[in-house]
Amino acid sequence: MSKAVKVASEEPSFEDALGRLESIVEAMEADDLPLEQLLARFEEGTRLHRICQSRLAEAELKIQALEKNLAGEPVLRPIQANEVGSAAV
Repeated sequence: MSKAVKVASEEPSFEDALGRLESIVEAMEADDLPLEQLLARFEEGTRLHRICQSRLAEAELKIQALEKNLAGEPVLRPIQANEVGSAAV
């Protein structure tokens, strides 16, 4: 298994990442964590934020790729290479 595939499979789902991010924010707002733990939570939150942003960008591209044919039925339009590169933030 390649490293890229292995890393992607270890990342949490969007929902899991968002839930963890919310719990990190709550813990940080509670104002009872030592500085070292605050920094660790901030780093984890930043990583989770990137995961969520990436998943949202992927979903947006998939939604934009849906078009209707002449009969009004949705069909999947291939995503162009330049669209994939611009969505990865």
